[in-house]
Amino acid sequence: MSHAHDEQVHENKNLKHFLGLTLGSVGVVYGDIGTSPLYAFREALRPVSHDGVTQAEIIGIISLMIWTLTIIVTLKYVLFLLRADNHGEGGTLSLLAMLMKTAGGNRTTLIIFGLIGAALFLGDAMITPALSVLSAVEGLKLVTPALNSAVLPIAIVILIALFAIQSQGTKLVARYFGPITAVWFLAMGAAGVAHISDDYSILYAFNPINAVTFLLNEGYIGIVVLGAVFLTVTGAEALYADLGHFGRRPIQWAWFVLVFPALTLNYLGQGAFVMKHPEAMENPFYLMFPEWALLPIVILATAATIIASQAVITGAFSLVRQAIHLGYLPRMEILFTSETNTGQIFLPSVNALLLVGVLALVLGFETSDALATAYGISVTGAMVVTTLMAFEFVRVRWRWPKTVALAALLPLLALELVFLGANLLKIHDGGYVPVLMAAGFTIIMWTWKRGTAILSEKTRRTDVPLDVFAASIEKSIDAKSAHAPVSVPGTAIFLTADPESAPAALMHNLKHNHVLHERNVILTIRTVNKPRVSPEHAFTVEKLSERFTRIELRYGFMQSQNVSQALGYLRKCGFKFDIMSTSFYLGRRKLVPDAQSGMPMWQDRLFIGLANTAIDPSDYFRLPANRVVELGSHVII
Repeated sequence: MSHAHDEQVHENKNLKHFLGLTLGSVGVVYGDIGTSPLYAFREALRPVSHDGVTQAEIIGIISLMIWTLTIIVTLKYVLFLLRADNHGEGGTLSLLAMLMKTAGGNRTTLIIFGLIGAALFLGDAMITPALSVLSAVEGLKLVTPALNSAVLPIAIVILIALFAIQSQGTKLVARYFGPITAVWFLAMGAAGVAHISDDYSILYAFNPINAVTFLLNEGYIGIVVLGAVFLTVTGAEALYADLGHFGRRPIQWAWFVLVFPALTLNYLGQGAFVMKHPEAMENPFYLMFPEWALLPIVILATAATIIASQAVITGAFSLVRQAIHLGYLPRMEILFTSETNTGQIFLPSVNALLLVGVLALVLGFETSDALATAYGISVTGAMVVTTLMAFEFVRVRWRWPKTVALAALLPLLALELVFLGANLLKIHDGGYVPVLMAAGFTIIMWTWKRGTAILSEKTRRTDVPLDVFAASIEKSIDAKSAHAPVSVPGTAIFLTADPESAPAALMHNLKHNHVLHERNVILTIRTVNKPRVSPEHAFTVEKLSERFTRIELRYGFMQSQNVSQALGYLRKCGFKFDIMSTSFYLGRRKLVPDAQSGMPMWQDRLFIGLANTAIDPSDYFRLPANRVVELGSHVII
């Protein structure tokens, strides 16, 4: 009886936990895609509305929207990509890290694809808050036209407040994310159901033939409409990026039980409503609601768009942390806003950059109509990149035959390329903005990766093998040679990226101070191609000689690299040292550009600029501030 009762309690706990994750995913994962009905149908109607819209055109557009949601979100992301996880984590860089383990000759191609995908996501993280908040606040125009001039200032105040609270963490607000967004989806679904009866012929939209017929009949205009139709799936990349926060099953259940039905019903309702009231084309989403409900729904929409914006901002923080740990960006200050959840982080420099970018977009475009034209390229581009990387994933990791992989993914890639082409038509209307953003971010990440590789290669040429160096030092001390360094008590820990060579800081210390500590630790910190490393696998200790020990600390790309904490764990495991008689030695390089080096002069200068913005290693690795010694050198790159 007791055993059965315990099992029941355990099942109830599991169910409660699962439902909590499912509700949480509604807010974080689906916040962005959930705000698309505010503007997607309105923008899709615009190209065909110059001579009035016909019933067939409305049915065709809604059919395109429903089938885009079905093929791209349901089939590609919810059912397929959520299974392509890196030890439970998803996202472009997570997929890249996994593919790099087995990459052969196409390593550079994979890196470029991964960087472009990551750069497009960062661009998306700027455009999403700007477009979502603007489109929500614009509902105030319908409450009373007198508020027309207040839309822009209100949107700016909301966005500044949103970025200002990032440093406090999302814990307090996050518990309301799911419930508020769930109410938003229920309200959208209810509004759709209330208006489907305006014209039941809208149900023909479930037949994909209507979508195909619309494209064939409209020709070039149909391609332009496709660019707007793609706005229905903005935020689909967040599905994959947030996999590690909620797990596959809660995200899938949230989609099939609430999100997909609510979106479908709302788009059907908007279509039927415009068939009955063609004058409502100007803003079908808000005009569907009765006057008494307009202000509450504007407030709810604003809350939903703030949550959607929060989700992409959090995603940008996570992506930048992955990029830093994988060596694609310089070290930046990473603050943890939760004592229990390591996923809740705040990057001040990234937050400031996103705020400047978002405000520039809002002030530059002023309306959600103008900004919507700039939106699709970053989203479609990121999706195309993910599909190309997924092809490599199923071929290499799941060992699918090339023909099967092509048969499964080529139709999807073709569809996404059509959408990308449709969005590229808007490049002169603002579509150049995400392209320039993505190009800038890609150049920065590629420059950092390439520059660090060149720097490492140049310094390695003058390096002395550590084993040889340790043996020769021990020999000179034992022989009491006149050139032997003076032995001083305590432990010296030298941080280095190359554990096989004697660190530059150690060589400088010997050269200038002529001393050697009793115990010398050559410490290397490695980021592995998986999200987390368990404590027992997080280090190796190798004794090279009486005075020299080599230690390697290993972290996953989602973990904080806290050296003080790791050394404390090492002490428990038997590695003896006294922190109060330990000094940490860091090499500080002054970089000098050289036109004859591996990169053009502009790229050299960009790399040096990035290096100068990097946070101090002692702060980044959480070293005891009063135990750090820095020794500098000049390096020509």
